[in-house]
Amino acid sequence: MNNGIDLTRETSVGMPQGYDPSAPILSCVNLNKSYVASRPVLHNLNISLTGGKIVGLLGPNGCGKSTLLKLVSGILVPDSGTIEVCGVPQSEATNSLISFLPERTYFNSWMRVDQLIEYFSDFFADFDEAMARKMLSDLSIDTSAKLKTLSKGNKEKVQLVLVMSRRAKLYLLDEPIGGVDPAARDYILSTIIGSYNPEAAVIITTHLIHDIEPVLDEFAFMGFGGRILLSGMADEVRAEQGKTLDELFREVFRC
Repeated sequence: MNNGIDLTRETSVGMPQGYDPSAPILSCVNLNKSYVASRPVLHNLNISLTGGKIVGLLGPNGCGKSTLLKLVSGILVPDSGTIEVCGVPQSEATNSLISFLPERTYFNSWMRVDQLIEYFSDFFADFDEAMARKMLSDLSIDTSAKLKTLSKGNKEKVQLVLVMSRRAKLYLLDEPIGGVDPAARDYILSTIIGSYNPEAAVIITTHLIHDIEPVLDEFAFMGFGGRILLSGMADEVRAEQGKTLDELFREVFRC
């Protein structure tokens, strides 16, 4: 379901040198990151992700989920290991291929929503302004309102809409529905997250597994130290285990 949103529009963004459409959307090899010596946040993490997938990166707070997204987006630098996006080593060049939603709202509170739309339109050549305005209208967001006048949930909706209105190759969503009211979650999951570039990949971190589970193609349970404890195709694992991902998560991470 796309509610009239055009998913076929071509982006005018030039691809970085070395871009390979046949390569995995994301490849991480032996990725390591520590903030304190001898206490790794990520330890020899390996990931290979192809396009057309929504992947849930699920794990307790402090296990390295947000750190991984920040490494892939270039906010942090790994201690060792390699990251490639569409065959291009992680660098400023790969930033044009990634649309990143951090856990915390980062916009200036004095800005109006329509100013944010203009900012994204000017800054990102792959931004679809019509798509953004359509989704904001569906969510009853007043684009003339200043960000500081919106509720926490509506601020998160605005940020998510802007991030998902880009024609990126890789979307990194850190807790995208944590502060959103339950009534809006179905729309967000089915229309906003469900309307991503079909050739792209989406990684979602969240603790709201029950809500996000219906849209996931694949999942990975991440334990402390950034180790992947269980992963696979969501439908296959549910059929094999006879349990939902939410139930499996509670078993794997039972206190």
